[in-house]
This record gives sequence, structure tokens and C-alpha cells, in this order.
Amino acid sequence: MKKEAIYKHDKQFLLESGQEINGLEIAYHTFGTLNSKKDNVIWVCHALTANSDVFDWWKGLFGDQCLFNPNEHFILCANIIGSHYGSTNPLSLNPETGLPYYLSFPEFTVRDLVAAHQLLADHLNLPQIALLIGGSLGGQQAMEWAILEPQKVKKLVLIATNAQHSAWGIAFNESQRMAIKADSTFYSQTPEGGKIGLKAARSLALLSYRTYNTYAKTQMEIDSNHVSDFRASSYQNYQGEKLVKRFNAYSYWYLTKAMDSHHVGRGRNSVEEALKLIKAKTLVIGINNDLLFPIEEQQFLANQIPNARFTALNSFYGHDGFLVETEILTQVIGNFFKETDSDKSLMDLHKIA
Repeated sequence: MKKEAIYKHDKQFLLESGQEINGLEIAYHTFGTLNSKKDNVIWVCHALTANSDVFDWWKGLFGDQCLFNPNEHFILCANIIGSHYGSTNPLSLNPETGLPYYLSFPEFTVRDLVAAHQLLADHLNLPQIALLIGGSLGGQQAMEWAILEPQKVKKLVLIATNAQHSAWGIAFNESQRMAIKADSTFYSQTPEGGKIGLKAARSLALLSYRTYNTYAKTQMEIDSNHVSDFRASSYQNYQGEKLVKRFNAYSYWYLTKAMDSHHVGRGRNSVEEALKLIKAKTLVIGINNDLLFPIEEQQFLANQIPNARFTALNSFYGHDGFLVETEILTQVIGNFFKETDSDKSLMDLHKIA
């Protein structure tokens, strides 16, 4: 039922910059079986440091007994270019030199991530995507794909994402890259290079993923006699170490740059004109206390995309709520599925408080 594979592209892959990748590989997972009509495809676009095993990191929404299950759907998630989890990335061998790319890896954009997955969809002979879903960087990818192939994507779910990456978001990403650059080992051309900087970068990022109240509730000191070794300090170190153990600084560097590149209006006159190209029935979900992707960005998407509806939800976890609040997401997305499947007229979903 669960399959893991790698698609190897036998031609040069042209990036938006004009540079090329030779021998592009895309790692992916599938769950379930493609039906005879090929109309049961659920394609998941993953976020910054996730992998293609969506059953592992989006539990509660994806799984055997969940809304998106392999008994009803053919679920596919592909690892993005530059990621640590199987697709061509800065630690891959450059066929021109036989050595890892490291900082010679070509810069890429969100559109390049989508173009690679379009190749995979064509390779798998998937004429349509019943539902395309993603949150954060994954939502940026899903949006681009729905613009590039409006007839292919039938339903679209965008969560905690935006039409162009904000100055606020870019500033967060640049601050993380500054932390990585401050680690001199980043220039060592070794797989372990930049690990200390990556730890600091993850600590910075976490502040944008959560909220003041999250930390006040979970990391506040109980003992007023503490003058050092605070719980919040230990937590930041712990989260940084967790990422260092499973990711690499070079992938993180390039992927944050790709997120910064996101702008659906580039080459399309305007953001508004680009969003109007989307034909899919669309559900946009925002999180009320999201610091990184403020809810106004999702409201804008819903107002500009034809046939779109908007739902807001509260989450104790801020931006990370899109990975945690699976019970609410199951309800909201499930309702969206039922209403659009029955061809009812579009109505605003109940706002989750």
C-alpha cells in the first residue's frame, strides 16, 4: 500500500534562472491505489524541512483511518529539490565534478519546485489532481501549480500561506542565513558544515512558528529562584539539536532562499491577475495568531481566487497549528469535500473560533 521511489529525469532540468541540473532525482511516496478513472489523486506539497512520507508528519489528517486514507485515495507526496530527503540537493554529487555541490548548487525558486513535480506527475501519467494541498512553503507550491495548470487541479487547499513572501518572512529567513554564515564551517565543503549555525537558525525560526502565549504556557519558569538554565533556553537548544540531527545547513540555506522567491505575480502583470488564473474549487485556511503568515494574507487569497472560500482557526501553536490541529482541519476540509462533491453553491464555511 505504501511505496517509496525515486524518479530520475533523463534530460537536463532547466531552472527559472536559466541554470540547469543534470541527472535530477525526485524522491516520493505513494499510498493507496490509483483508480481506473485516475481521478482519486491527493497530492501533498510539503513544507520547509519535511519529507515525502506524509503519513509520518501529518498524522491525524493522513493515515489509514483518517480523512485522507489509502482505501479511498491515491495519495502522493514528493520531496522538493534541495531537500535533505532523497531529491537532488546540495549534498548530491555534481555529475560534472563527481563531488558534492555544497555552495555551487544552483539557486532555485518555488516555480522550479513545482516544475520538477510536474515532471513526476507526467511520468506517472496522472492527467488530473483531485485535490492539491499544502501549508506554508507547501501552500506556495500548490498555489503556483494551480496557476500553471489550472485545468489539471480540481480542488485546492491552501493553509497558512501567501501569494508572495512578505518582507517580514524574508527578514526572518535572512536572519537565519546570517546565523548559518556566522559558522565558519559552513564554508568547509563537508556534509557537517554549518551545523552550529543551523542550530541557531532553527532557534530563530521557531520564534516565528509559535507565539508569545505558547512559550508563556509551556516554557515559563515555575521556580522563581532560577537565574539561569531556563526552560525556554533548554527548549530552544533542544529544537535546534533536533533539526541538526536530521537535516543539513546547505539544504536549509537554499530552501529558505526558494521561499523568499515566491511571488505569483512575477511575469504575470500582477498578483491579482495571477490568482484569477486558478480554476480549482479552493479552500483557504488561515490561523488567527500566525506570526509568520498573518491571516490577512490568506484573506487576500480567498478574495482574489475565483471559487474560493475562507476559514479561520485559532491555534495555541501559531503557524505550526497547520501541522497540529488535524481534528479541526479534518472537519473543515471534510466539509469542503462534501459540499464541492455535491456541487452546492459556494458558501462561507463556519469560522472556527
